[in-house]
Amino acid sequence: MVKISGPFGSIARSELADSKFVTLQTTEGDIKLELDVKNTPKTAANFVLLAGKDFYNGVKFHRIMKDFMVQSGDPNSKDDDPANDGQGGPGYQFDNEKITGEYTRGTLAMANAGENTNGSQFFIMHKDTNLPKNYVIFGHVVEGLDVLDKIAETPVKDNGQGEVSQPTKDVVINKVILSSE
Repeated sequence: MVKISGPFGSIARSELADSKFVTLQTTEGDIKLELDVKNTPKTAANFVLLAGKDFYNGVKFHRIMKDFMVQSGDPNSKDDDPANDGQGGPGYQFDNEKITGEYTRGTLAMANAGENTNGSQFFIMHKDTNLPKNYVIFGHVVEGLDVLDKIAETPVKDNGQGEVSQPTKDVVINKVILSSE
């Protein structure tokens, strides 16, 4: 049995293949993602293991930028202090995998604070964007682009750091469902 290991734990490749699809059940509807388990096995394994531990349940989309992207995955977003949103993670970091593909509408990528600082935060591209290849692309939306649009339409305000991206209402991941199809 071949295992994929990292600071996030270990998962068998066969188990990862059985969890190739992820559905984010949000307050705005469902978004189904297909993970790129072939090209980014460690990043996909990290996401699957966190989802399997209910890590993402109750996490908010704390950064929303229409025509750019929506970001989630920060456990700090579960509290009532938006000032710490975007600063949390799972308690570890892991290295980047090879970054392939483009940041097109529906692309799923890791948010980070610099090279090799991946953790739990991720973003989904709302529109095609020419970003530097600094963020590991590890999947894409296969269903629910309309839900992505709905999330992107959420009213936002200044986040206190000069970026207009803080939602004025909570958009929450209620549950994450893993599946093989």
